[in-house]
Amino acid sequence: QVMEFYCEPCETAMCRECTEGEHREHVTVPLRDVVEQHKAALQQQLDAVRSRLPQLAAAIGLVSEISQQLVERKNEAVSEIGSTFEELETALRQRKGLLVRDLEATCGAKQKVLQAQLDALRQGQESILSSCAFTEQALHHGTATEVLLVKKQMSERLSELASQEFPEHPHENAQLDYVVETEGVRKSILNLGVLITTSATAHKTVATGEGLRHAVVGQPSSLSVTTKDKDGELVRSGSASLRFQVTAPDGGAAEAEVQDNKNGTYELLYTPRAEGDFLLSILLYGQPIRGSPFRVRAVKASDVPPSPDDVKRRVKSPSSGHIRQKAVRRPSSMYSSGKKKENPIEDELIFRVGSRGREKGEFTNLQGISTSSSGRIVVADSNNQCVQVGQWPHPQPRLTPWPGCPPPCCPPQVFSNEGQFRLRFGVRGRSPGQLQRPTGVTVDMNGDIIIADYDNRWVSIFSPEGKFKTKIGAGRLMGPKGVAVDRNGHIIVVDNKACCVFIFQSNGKLVTKFGSRGTAERQFAGPHFVAVNNKNEIVVTDFHNHSVKVYNADGEFLFKFGSHGEGNGQFNAPTGVAVDANGNIIVADWGNSRIQVFDSSGSFLSYINTAADPLYGPQGLALTSDGHVVVADSGNHCFKAYRYLQ
Repeated sequence: QVMEFYCEPCETAMCRECTEGEHREHVTVPLRDVVEQHKAALQQQLDAVRSRLPQLAAAIGLVSEISQQLVERKNEAVSEIGSTFEELETALRQRKGLLVRDLEATCGAKQKVLQAQLDALRQGQESILSSCAFTEQALHHGTATEVLLVKKQMSERLSELASQEFPEHPHENAQLDYVVETEGVRKSILNLGVLITTSATAHKTVATGEGLRHAVVGQPSSLSVTTKDKDGELVRSGSASLRFQVTAPDGGAAEAEVQDNKNGTYELLYTPRAEGDFLLSILLYGQPIRGSPFRVRAVKASDVPPSPDDVKRRVKSPSSGHIRQKAVRRPSSMYSSGKKKENPIEDELIFRVGSRGREKGEFTNLQGISTSSSGRIVVADSNNQCVQVGQWPHPQPRLTPWPGCPPPCCPPQVFSNEGQFRLRFGVRGRSPGQLQRPTGVTVDMNGDIIIADYDNRWVSIFSPEGKFKTKIGAGRLMGPKGVAVDRNGHIIVVDNKACCVFIFQSNGKLVTKFGSRGTAERQFAGPHFVAVNNKNEIVVTDFHNHSVKVYNADGEFLFKFGSHGEGNGQFNAPTGVAVDANGNIIVADWGNSRIQVFDSSGSFLSYINTAADPLYGPQGLALTSDGHVVVADSGNHCFKAYRYLQ
């Protein structure tokens, strides 16, 4: 049968008889029409696929060129290595010849002195032997007349020889040693030269920062470049070939600088000198990174619009001078509740606890905050000279009113059935077991509560029930601020006043300390809080240097991130810090009143959404056992919990 028709539901060709048979209730169309449609569709797909050929050809050319460059660069490196070692071999041969010549000359000089001495001694020896032989011959065989004739002459000669001085003591010594220290040279040779490369690719590498969005004439603008490999994984080594070119509106080149952080990230700086559109070109190994080139408009400082949402306030740091801080303090009637909001931007806030005061559940300048695996929340209530302990709502939520706080503000199960905080301890004073100014707080693996007391200049350790056990660091600490416990049970203390970090054993014995005042890698300017990641690395917030610094367990510097500003990844005096299970670093940005999230290498990721209840001078922060963020909102005299999705 001739196939003349096409059944659309069955997607098959058929004859006329079939249209009246099993396909009689199906929609059928002439086969030639369907064929033409299919041919048109296939032609369209063919054209679309064929259009990719130039792109693939260009990609093949580019990759082939890079492959060829790689081979050429390898050959150049082999030649450079050969030249280097040939030069070293020549230098070694030259040194060998010089040493042998010096050896011959020194030996010859010594031999000349010794030979002259030998000649004098042998001459004296011959004189004595000949005189003695002549005299003995006369005595034994000479006649009386002969003895009388030589007696005077021989007596004078023998007297002269008896009194003559000979060089009997050596005029030189036999020392001629060859001493060489080869171990250091051998190690240097074994470590001579290094191969530098990265796996960074331009199409995965990204740039972030305020410098990509706007710039002000005459003021430095900055942006950060985070290099990534072909799979989008972070590259953690520096020295990549990164070129940053800034083209001014008149077509000329503007000032541009690249700073290698040696951890796979780079800080790019430029300063526009005129108004207008600037073109930022970022090339990695000669290829544009994602989004490059970028266009940025530079305006005069007088044309920068003020931000009506940001109210600038002056707030004093606990340790030193003033830093301008941005925050919004909202009345209690505006505080969020535990109910779901209509506006999804407020969904990040879980609850808020506390108000200003001196009673249980009230705070005055709370500082550090910590959590335990059992769900406890521990708060250092600094100006009330005490520590307050609550319970995270797990597993079943239950609302319990807080005195003086409307029920919508109260967290579930943070309080007892009587509406009081579960535990509060601390007596003001300067004796062991008393608190004068508690700042940092943490909980160790045994549940003991460890408190940094800034004014008492020591760290106090209390039992989970709040009973004093011991103190450590007295006589060493000048102003302890942050405290943490590492995976070895060591207590890490940030000394804000001394600008250093102490590591103690749990019994108080000092393991090590590092840091001093300054701006270098191992220096601090008012360090605040500390956290430990799953590699046992130490993460410290450097308040006045507006950065976060990371060290290994021995205090060796690894890397730092952050700079002064309000852009992504910038800080205006960082304070609290915590690390999640994936190694991401969460930082309280005190002066900008926000919480930022970075990956394990310090590259900016996101913010914690605090818009539902804005922060005012956040201090310590911690992660709960189920991964949410709690932060000490010092300026609002409360602490808050925000949803955090890792």
